[in-house]
Amino acid sequence: MLNYRAPLGTYSWLLRDVLGAEAALDAIYPADLRSPELFDTVLKEAARLCESMLLPCNRDGDEYGCTLLDGAVQAPPGFRAAYNAFVEGGWIGLATPADHGGQGLPFVLNVILHDMIMATNLSFGDYIGLPQAAAKTIGVHASPELREAYLGQIVAGATNATMCMTEPQCGTDIGLVRTKAMPDGDGFALSGTKIFISAGDHDLTPNIVHLVLARLPDAPPGVKGLSLFLCPKLLADGRPNAVKPVRLERKMGYKAAATCEMHFDNAHAWLVGQPNRGLAAIFTMVNTARLLVSLQGLGTAEAAYQAASAYARERRQGRALTGPAEPDAPADPLIVHPDVRRLLLGTRAFTEAGRFIALWFGLQIDISERHPDQERRVAADDLVGLLTPVVKASFSDWGFRSCTDCMQIFGGHGYIRDTGVEQLVRDVRIAQIQEGANGIQALDFIGRKLRSNGGRAWASFLSLVRSDLAAAEGKVEPDHLRLLTDAADQLDAAAKELLSAASEDADWIGSAGVDFQAAVALLMFGWAWIRILSAPGADNAAMHITVATYFFAREFPRLSMHLELARTPPSTLMALAADDF
Repeated sequence: MLNYRAPLGTYSWLLRDVLGAEAALDAIYPADLRSPELFDTVLKEAARLCESMLLPCNRDGDEYGCTLLDGAVQAPPGFRAAYNAFVEGGWIGLATPADHGGQGLPFVLNVILHDMIMATNLSFGDYIGLPQAAAKTIGVHASPELREAYLGQIVAGATNATMCMTEPQCGTDIGLVRTKAMPDGDGFALSGTKIFISAGDHDLTPNIVHLVLARLPDAPPGVKGLSLFLCPKLLADGRPNAVKPVRLERKMGYKAAATCEMHFDNAHAWLVGQPNRGLAAIFTMVNTARLLVSLQGLGTAEAAYQAASAYARERRQGRALTGPAEPDAPADPLIVHPDVRRLLLGTRAFTEAGRFIALWFGLQIDISERHPDQERRVAADDLVGLLTPVVKASFSDWGFRSCTDCMQIFGGHGYIRDTGVEQLVRDVRIAQIQEGANGIQALDFIGRKLRSNGGRAWASFLSLVRSDLAAAEGKVEPDHLRLLTDAADQLDAAAKELLSAASEDADWIGSAGVDFQAAVALLMFGWAWIRILSAPGADNAAMHITVATYFFAREFPRLSMHLELARTPPSTLMALAADDF
C-alpha cells in the first residue's frame, strides 16, 4: 500500500525562497492573504486531508469503482465522507474570488492542493477540480441571473459540475457536435448524447450543473456554430431535468471517477455567453482542466517515487557491482545498483523541477487574472497561453514514465496489487489523453501558440529564460548555463524553420509537433533547475546539485534528439498509402 507524505517543506521553500511568492503577489492580494505563515497553515491542513481522507479510500475506489443503478451513479466507499470534509473546509472555493463566494486565496495554493490530491487519489480530483473550473467559467461568461442561481452553490460544494463536449462521432474535432438546442420558453431544450463525461453523475451532491456545447437551430456549421449552455440535473423547484447517465465507462484505471455517457432529452438549459461563441467560453474551463491534468502526472510521480525509493533502500537483492556494500548482510539493498538509481533519479528530476514549474505557472495565472497593471496581466497571460500545452503534455508524459519506472524497481512485486504502484500506472495513463491528447497539444503549440501575436509570447519566454540564465552566472555550474543558452538559440532557430516549412507544407506541424514540443519542455525543465540552483536557503542544496547534474547529463541531451526528429521531413510519415497500413 502507498504511504504518501506531502513535501510541505519543499512547497514552502519554493514559494518563499525560489519564487518569492509573497512579493510577486504584492499588488494582487492584501498582506494577510499572501503571508508565508498563511500559506504554511493552508497547505498543512490540505496535506492532512489528503493523507488522512483521500489516501485511505484510494484503493477502494479502484476496487469498487462507481455503480450505475436505476439511472443514478453511486460513488465508491469513503468518497462521500472525503467530499464532505473538503466542502466543510471550503476547499472548492479556495481560490475563487470572495465576491463569488470563495475564499479569495492565491491560485498558486490551489495548484499545490491539486498536486496533493492527485498524489493521494487521482480519481477524486474530478469532484473538486471540475466545479472549480466550472465556477470560473460561469463567473466570467454567464449572465448575472445564472451566476446568482448557481455560482454560490458550486463554490460552496452543494452542487457539482461537469463539462460536456465529446460525442460518439467527435472527440477532438468538436466542430462535429450534433447536440441541438431549441428555444423553449425562458431557455432552451437540449437533445443529444455526450460521452466520456467526468463526474457526469454521482451521489456526492444532490445537484450537478452540466456545461454543454450544442447548436442553435440557425447555427453555422463547424466550431463557429457552437454555443454553451448550462443544464442542471435538478430544476429550481427540485424536479429532475431530462438529463441522465445511460452508461458508465469501463476503464483501464481512474475507476473511481464517474465517467458517464449522458443523454439529454429536451433537457431545460440556459445560454452561457453569446450565441455561437461557445468555444471561447468553454475554453475557460478547458484550460483550467488542462493544468489540473498536468498535476495528475506530477502528483502520481511523487507518490510512486516515495514508494519506490523506500523499497529500494529496504529490499535486498544481489551485490553491488563494485563489491558488497554490506558484507555482513546476505545481499545489498537495491539502491546500490546503477540502473535502480537511474530510474529513481529520472523521476526525481521531473518531480523537483516540475513542482517549481507548477507553482511558477500558478503565480502567472494569479498575475494574468488579477494584477492591476495591464501590461503585467498581458505578459503573464502570454506565458500561460504559450506554455499550457507544453506543461500538460510534458507533465503527463513524464508522469506516466515515472510511474512505470518506479513500478520497475519493485520487479514482480510492482506488477501485482499489493504495493499500489500498478494502480498509479493505470490511473495516470489517462493524463496523456484527457483534455486533448498530447499530439493535439503539439498541434496547438506549433500551429497557434508560437504564431500568436506575431510570436510575442514565444519571444517573451525565451527572453525570460535568457534573463534568468544571465542572473545565475557565478551561482551555478557554467556548463549548465552554456547548454541552456545554446539550446534556447537552437530552439528559436528551429521554430523559425518549422513555421517557414509549414507555410509550404502544413504536414510539418503534425510531423514535427510532438518532438519540437518535447524539446521546448526540456528547455523549460532546464530553466527550472537553474532557478532552483540559484535560490538561497535550501537545506539540501547538495542533493539539488546532484539531481540537477543527473538531469543535464542524462535527460537534457534528449533535446538535440528531439530537434533532429522535428527536422525530419513529413514525407517519412506520409509516403505510405493509407490502404497499405
